[in-house]
This record gives sequence, C-alpha cells and structure tokens, in this order.
Amino acid sequence: MTAVPRLAYAFAKTHGVLLLDLGETAVVGLREGADPLALVEARRALRAPLRVEPMGRAEFERRLSEAYAGEGLAAPADDFDLPGGLDSLADEIPAAADLLDAQDDAPVIRLINGLIAEAVRQGASDVHIEPFEAALVVRLRVDGVLKEVLSLSPRIAPLLVSRVKVMARLDIAEKRVPQDGRISLALGGRSLDVRVSTLPARAGERVVMRILDQDQARLGLEDLGMSPRALEVFRAALAEPNGVILVTGPTGSGKTTTLYAGLTLLNDATRNILTIEDPVEYAIQGLGQTQVNAKVGMTFAAGLRAILRQDPDVVMVGEIRDVETAQIAVQASLTGHLVLSTVHTNDAAGAITRLRDVGVEPFLLASTVRAIVAQRLVRRLCPDCRRPHAADAVTARRVGVARGHVLFRPGGCPACGNTGYVGRVGIYEALRVDERIRRLIAEDAGEDAIARAAFPGGGTLQAEARRYVAEGITSVEEAIRVSRQEGAEHAGV
Repeated sequence: MTAVPRLAYAFAKTHGVLLLDLGETAVVGLREGADPLALVEARRALRAPLRVEPMGRAEFERRLSEAYAGEGLAAPADDFDLPGGLDSLADEIPAAADLLDAQDDAPVIRLINGLIAEAVRQGASDVHIEPFEAALVVRLRVDGVLKEVLSLSPRIAPLLVSRVKVMARLDIAEKRVPQDGRISLALGGRSLDVRVSTLPARAGERVVMRILDQDQARLGLEDLGMSPRALEVFRAALAEPNGVILVTGPTGSGKTTTLYAGLTLLNDATRNILTIEDPVEYAIQGLGQTQVNAKVGMTFAAGLRAILRQDPDVVMVGEIRDVETAQIAVQASLTGHLVLSTVHTNDAAGAITRLRDVGVEPFLLASTVRAIVAQRLVRRLCPDCRRPHAADAVTARRVGVARGHVLFRPGGCPACGNTGYVGRVGIYEALRVDERIRRLIAEDAGEDAIARAAFPGGGTLQAEARRYVAEGITSVEEAIRVSRQEGAEHAGV
C-alpha cells in the first residue's frame, strides 16, 4: 500500500500520525505513545472519517520515511519509483516562487530527495550540482563515469545549494569559502551517508554529494573479486604480526573498500584496531576511528603519533602523503604493529619508488613492507545487450588471444541505461615482498626490475585486464581506459 503524504511532515513526525491511504475513509497510522488528540486535527485537515491503525515506533519511523523522503527515497534500492522521472520533479518548480519557504513539501526539497533517490537507484557514487551562466547542470557518476541527468534554470542554483547546505548543517550565508558536511539518511533497513562538499565557482557554488552505502563497508575479502593468487598474498600479509601493507591506485579505485575488508577480517575482538582517516567514510563497529582535522593540527602524522600511544595492534592510515607520516608508519611496523595504508601510484612496484622519493630509507622499506596490492575498477558489460565480435589481428595481439577469438562490445538497452555496462569489478595485482624482492628494494632497484621479479608469470594489472576481456567480462576499450600505462613496455592492453 503506497503512502500518500497529505499531512505536513512536521505534524506527522511530531504528533505520531501518518496518512497511509486516502479514500472515502482515511487510513492513518498512530505511533505507539502518541497523543490521540492529534487525530482530531488530522481529521480536520483530511476532511474524511478516519480508520486508525496502531503502530510500533520502528514501524512508524520506517513508514514515515517511505512516505515523505521523495518518491520512495527510504525504500530499498530496487524499489525506487520515480513515475515521471527527475524531469517531472524539475517541472514542479515554479518559475518565480520562494522555494525556501518553510513548507515541508516545497518543490526544491522533493527535487533534492528525487536526485538522491535516482542516484541510489542507478548505483551512483556522486551527485554533481554545477551552476553555469546558461544552466544548472546535474550529473551523476555511475560506474566511474559522469553522465548528465538534468539541466535546470540557473535561477534555481542558489535555492538548491542552500537547501543542501541546510540538510548538511553548513553555513548558508557563507558563499566565499569551501565547506564540508554530511547528511545521514535511512533507506528502509539500510544506512546511507551523503558526504557534501561545496566549492565557490564563477557562476555560483558547486556541490558534490558523495553517496556512501554502509553495506559496502561490510564486504568480505571474497567479495572483492581478487584472483586466487592476489587473495592468497593479501591474506598472508594480514596474518603477519607486524609490517606495512599498502593498497595503491587512483582516486575512486576502491582502495578504502579493500582496506575495510581486510580490517573486517582482523576485527575479531582480540585486537585493538585504530584508524586515522580523512574523512571517516564508513563507521565500523569494533574499530576506533579518528578523523583528520588540519584546522586544529590533527594531521595524519599527529593522529598516527597519538594512536601509537593507545596500545594498538593494527593501525590503518587513510593515506601516506608526506615523509613524516611515512616514517612514523614504518617505525610503527618496526615496533610490532601491523600498519595498513594507501598510496597513489599506478602499480604495486611504484609504491616502493614513491616511498623512497618521499624520504624513507630503502633498507627500512625492505624490512617492513609485507605486501602491496594495486587495483582498478572496470565496468562490467551488460549481459543482456553485449555484442559479440571476432578479434582482428591487432586486438588479438593486444588481448593475447587467437585471431578470431570471440570478444564482446557494449550494446545498450533499458537494463543498463543504454550505456552497455552494469556495475564494476576489481582488477588486482598483489606483490608479495619475499627475500628476492626484499633484496632488490634494499639495493635501490628500479620499478621495472621489481615488477619483473614479482610477476614473472603474469598477475599484473594489465594481464588481469586482458583476462577479463578474453572472458567477456569487459570490453577492450574499457580495459584500455582503466589499466593503460603510458610508456610501459609490458602494458599489453
């Protein structure tokens, strides 16, 4: 039964009365412990006789969020229903009206709720609200690629931005400096955090809302899609009592998810696990999570130094950015701690070079680093519309298959939003630091020498990407987009 919100949200929430259905008789839910006198006002507003259904608090809150969160925002992701789409919500906005009026059903609020609902329905990671002189453009990042979903009048920009700032508890009067905040939402039984970032621009403030699904933080190692060899290397490193484990890759490649999967494996109540992150993306029960705050001097280095006085067994540092953080992390591993962190490099061997460049001595790296995992996310071909084609000579050589081998191209159908792709899957290379690699690191060997010693029989990012192409999981174009390294002799794809 679809709820039809005709009572003001503030009234429904405050007095515990929710309209469930409106016919000749209005069916209303009454929250446990609510004052029945509120039913008198509800009957006056609805102008219909009432049939009352008592509700427990949890049930009432769930139905309330379903009714008012904007076209099913509080429903499970598969049940979102935007009958007219985002365009219909945009059309509801009048050409001239005070959209920041205190009404709970103001069109701008429904538009924002609809945007977040559509983003979750499509599996988007970010919502971009971008003001220009001619239009206000809204784009969603789905499977790592941005696509435009709305183009509105530029007059709406300050109203939309102000409402988002109110939801994220930001200063709506301050438009000259960037601001960061969060919005917490409940989607049925799921918790959803929306991280909000504003940035002053020439035509107004740009807003990016990053959608963080708490379910992602509960992924196990087996859910990541690692090859058996990479999984074995990562598991073995996590079993070590001390040392440094690094996860590398560009922004948005899933490094944090991989680290959380490793911490979830270690989080068995026998270890003290502490993290220092910028920002804390997912709240994990059993972990002590600290957020970087540069304004008050809480940097990665300062936080890590303080964490080491908290008797930790395992420490996770969100990112190694400078020599001080790198040196403290290495020293922590030497004194018996297992340290997990990320570095922005193209491949696993490049992490060694990066740490050497920031000032960590090679002999310290050789004795502390246990494993390095490099990763990317590639889009999966839609199984409903992918199109087979025979590999020509050039493509066959790139992918490492016989000429005429059946590969697949993206098609386009309603199931994938005419993109040809649905979802993403990780490709990984895992470098185990054994005696041979340790010796090369201590001797200050280059990236190529370390990579050749670590992956004599394959297992590199490029090899994994070629395997995914050959198996029809992704396309040649997608593999090239994600895994290509300029100037890499062994890049293959």
